Amino acid sequence: MSCETCHLRDLYALALVDRAWDRAVRPRLYSKVHIVGNDWPIHTKKFKMKSGVRLKLLRRTLRERRTLAQHVREIKVPRLQADGEPIEAKTLDVVASVVMTCPNLEKLIGFYPVYGHEFDRLTYALSTRPNVKEHVWIIGENPSITERSLKQLPPGLMDFEQAGSFLHYHDRWRSLSMLLLCSQNHGVLERDVFVQSLHRLPSLQHLCISNFDVDDFDDVTLQSLPPLQSLRLQDLEGVTFWGLSEFSRTRSAKGIRQLALVNLDITYLSAISNILLHLTSLQRFTLVQESSPEVAAGDLVFQPVIASQQLHYMHWDILVPGSANKNLASSIRAGGFPSLRTLRAPSDHDGQLQMLCRPRAQVVLPSDKYSKAYRASSEGSTSDTARTLFTARKLAQQRIEDARNTVKFKVVIEEDGVVQEVFDIQGFIGTIGSRISYYLDSDVPGSDNALIDFPDLISGAKEVTPRDGCTGMWNASHHTGKKWWNHTERCRYHPVDLHRFF
Repeated sequence: MSCETCHLRDLYALALVDRAWDRAVRPRLYSKVHIVGNDWPIHTKKFKMKSGVRLKLLRRTLRERRTLAQHVREIKVPRLQADGEPIEAKTLDVVASVVMTCPNLEKLIGFYPVYGHEFDRLTYALSTRPNVKEHVWIIGENPSITERSLKQLPPGLMDFEQAGSFLHYHDRWRSLSMLLLCSQNHGVLERDVFVQSLHRLPSLQHLCISNFDVDDFDDVTLQSLPPLQSLRLQDLEGVTFWGLSEFSRTRSAKGIRQLALVNLDITYLSAISNILLHLTSLQRFTLVQESSPEVAAGDLVFQPVIASQQLHYMHWDILVPGSANKNLASSIRAGGFPSLRTLRAPSDHDGQLQMLCRPRAQVVLPSDKYSKAYRASSEGSTSDTARTLFTARKLAQQRIEDARNTVKFKVVIEEDGVVQEVFDIQGFIGTIGSRISYYLDSDVPGSDNALIDFPDLISGAKEVTPRDGCTGMWNASHHTGKKWWNHTERCRYHPVDLHRFF
């Protein structure tokens, strides 16, 4: 299997055939520029650079040939720092200079530096590209904000220059449709800045907000969100079940098709019922939390407890056993979800939800035996309530095997009152005729976690230290061997689709 480097070499060879091929290949060659892994040692020695050789060569090419720069829509920058290490300023400057040469740039992928409310050339360069369609803000700690927080309470921790600069970065992003914001190490982004920055993006449709403090994002901020199609709220202490219920009634929420609520600790099931009731366009719903949302004491319970006529995908993951799974199962059984086609429930403790889905012969994957969770279970260090897909698939398969080893009913064939044959029909888990698929695969291939998260997006471990990467030796059968084609070992890069967050 080849990699980006080998793929680009093949395209380059096609471009050399004649002018017709060159015109056909050039947009494909430069529309998505993916630079993956380490530089070739011969290049670093030749150009007397430690890193960034290919980036600087790309910059030189795009500066000299402006027509090629017009084709660039997406750039993948190599990740050369290990996880947790800060990105050097000179690296940001080189990437910024490449961005400035691409007037039609839409995406910068695989490279998400922390923004600490201090000026850097890369952030400024991206803010000048009017065609940017997606952006990821990783808001980091700022020393001056931290110092002010010790002397005063919010709002007002961000000074005028910091707030104004952050807002100004959004002024030209008229085409930006997807925005992800995550606070890292107590990064601050105050309420007014939140609301004003979001309302400066007229094309915004998909929004993810994660890990902000109660003083930055709360129920009041939630009510001020612009109209969206996709929304993910994760690890937000200021968002309550009351705020979610009120938000579902706002005009901005009417068009939401995908909603993900992750670790918000929703107390009452009535909040989820209100959300599903009022969001009439909702097609995908994700709920992940540890505690089980319950029916409030004194509330009358009618079936279905929760319902949605148009929902076709649901991720339901309640770690601590409670009545939530039972209430969902009874709601499905009562016809509350007629359009539901896919259900992913990693914490289906007693199999109530699996029983309502289409029967499956096998849930476990061949790759499960190579996962970290498998090794941990072999050593006895995991429990059956651990939130991993390996554990979920193991328990689901165990229920299937137990049912398969049980005789469901017998078929007796008699002739003239004499029993001729008896057939034992084995049991199964599921409902014959159900339209719901029981789905236990991950958003990120090879991961034990069902839901994609920011570490999956910003981690560069596979790129920094590739295992079983490509060296171009799949073409070693050529009679000249390595002399014909080979390169430094690089990982086979697969871009993370940000739509998976919703």
